[in-house]
Amino acid sequence: MQRKQFIKSTLLTLGAMSNLQTLYAQQQQWPLTPLMPVLFLGHGSPMNAIEENEFVTGFRQQAMLLPTPVAILCISAHWYTDGTFVTAMEQPRTIHDFGGFPPQLYQVQYPAKGSVTLAIETKKLAEPIKVGLDESWGLDHGAWSVIKHLYPKANIPVVQLSIDYTKPASYHYDLATQLKQLRQHGVLIISSGNIIHNLAMADFANLNKKYGYDWAIEAHQALNKHLQNGNYDVLIDYKKQNKAWQLAIPTPDHYLPLIYALALQDKKDQMLLFNDTLLAGSLSMTSVKLFQ
Repeated sequence: MQRKQFIKSTLLTLGAMSNLQTLYAQQQQWPLTPLMPVLFLGHGSPMNAIEENEFVTGFRQQAMLLPTPVAILCISAHWYTDGTFVTAMEQPRTIHDFGGFPPQLYQVQYPAKGSVTLAIETKKLAEPIKVGLDESWGLDHGAWSVIKHLYPKANIPVVQLSIDYTKPASYHYDLATQLKQLRQHGVLIISSGNIIHNLAMADFANLNKKYGYDWAIEAHQALNKHLQNGNYDVLIDYKKQNKAWQLAIPTPDHYLPLIYALALQDKKDQMLLFNDTLLAGSLSMTSVKLFQ
């Protein structure tokens, strides 16, 4: 064999071995697993991070039934951006993105690691939708205030996906469907918001009181009915619904995380509604679990 042919053959062989090693490493990182559940968590007040109440208990009870994930992908109402981004750092910071609360809430740290590998995989799966890799955000309270109750040891890597405020609900539904296969690789996808979230009309003097205004009760009943019946077209077209819905969802930021969860549903999934309570007249803590 001539020297050039030998070198070329050797390089091709080494290249093939390198590709195989890379593929093996990827398979080891993302092994096939039973289909992971999906959670939409009604996160409510940031104080739920440090208070003991029935909603925190509800999060913990569901956590006990979850298989241990390889990593978590979280879609939070509080990362609302022009464009879609995913956190891509090894150690995301704990963001205290609120004001006027007791000092002890600002002292909470949730030191979960990030996962650049999951960020890159999420970016790839979303194509042709452009997803930017972000190295500055971290974990906002829509993520850490609930995840800390599921995994208090902060021993599961967490990556956040932002919500593009320039896009309609249908865009977010379509984007989420492209991420479905993460469920087959040990990734627990958690979306965090509140289905009914009208802070302007909330009864802050009775923030923990369980009751809803008439319009909130009407919207709550209708939304739950469509959830349980799988009428997702109606939920995606929420802006076309009646006045009760408009009062329940005056802005899309806390509602759109629900759309991500619904888009990830498998045809064999069961649906469980928990923490299904109205608070302070104009808020709901309803949470959704999709599982097999």
